[in-house]
Amino acid sequence: MSTTWAPRGETPILERLSKRREISSIVLLTAPLDGRAPQVYARHFEGTIHTTELLVSLRYFRQRVGAPLWLVWDHLNVHRARVVRDFLARHPNDFALTWLPGYAPELNPEEQCNQWVKQDMLHAVPASIEELLVLVRARFERLQHHPELLAHFFQHAGLSVK
Repeated sequence: MSTTWAPRGETPILERLSKRREISSIVLLTAPLDGRAPQVYARHFEGTIHTTELLVSLRYFRQRVGAPLWLVWDHLNVHRARVVRDFLARHPNDFALTWLPGYAPELNPEEQCNQWVKQDMLHAVPASIEELLVLVRARFERLQHHPELLAHFFQHAGLSVK
């Protein structure tokens, strides 16, 4: 935030400089069971994630990974939406679903990906949403080149990728 100073007795005006909350990401962190290294895939959208963005991302991830996906989800409203449940029911050979407990970010390795990216961008001050999108994509691409870090995210959640 930046403060525009006002004359004495007037309220100063706070201006928002950061655009961090203008982009939402849907992240898929894979733990291949055949010994390959974990990988991260991400889709980024302006604003809040709705069912349309989630379904587009699920199709994209399934196409990129090329294997049935086992989704481990928290209880976000978009995850529980009827249209999403119906989509998963129509694609039982493509997706399996397991729910995390009510509030358990420490059990979700994907949360570690998000925290790493946020920490890496801590001092970034993008001038526009487009610049923010470029920064976020670059950080997730950088994360993709660190499979040992991705494996650590699973270990932090008490899961093994071997």
